Amino acid sequence: MAPTRAQLLKAAQALCDDFAAKKDLDALLAHFSTTHQATAVEHGEPCLAPFLGRPFTGHDSIRKYFQLLQEHLSYEDMRFSEWVVDAEAGRVAVKGQADFTWTATQEAWSETFHYALDFDEELKVTDYQVWADSGAAYLARKGRLSEERKADTK
Repeated sequence: MAPTRAQLLKAAQALCDDFAAKKDLDALLAHFSTTHQATAVEHGEPCLAPFLGRPFTGHDSIRKYFQLLQEHLSYEDMRFSEWVVDAEAGRVAVKGQADFTWTATQEAWSETFHYALDFDEELKVTDYQVWADSGAAYLARKGRLSEERKADTK
């Protein structure tokens, strides 16, 4: 039997809550399917950041994706809103917001991002897609975000 709207929403909220609470990798991976070939992809140009623009397929690869995020980014005040649930497709879309910092340069920015989460019959994520501000991440990575902000005010 296909999951209900309420079940899908609860499963998506649980993953997002764990991510916002900075739970460990095993806690995050517990939300992903073991009966389907799960994939995580953060859309963007791959040369902008090591976690962008390439699919991370399978638990080991998805672990690597989250490790790359932890290695390069820190975040505060993550919150989610505007949940859209498509029970027929088994998908939840949600808007997130947080304050991010590129750890190597300590350059920070506030960002709105979007998730599309596809679920299997066991309410585990099969496809995890992210659309975020890859330009800010790139500039912060290069240590140029503050410089660009100053130039923009002239």
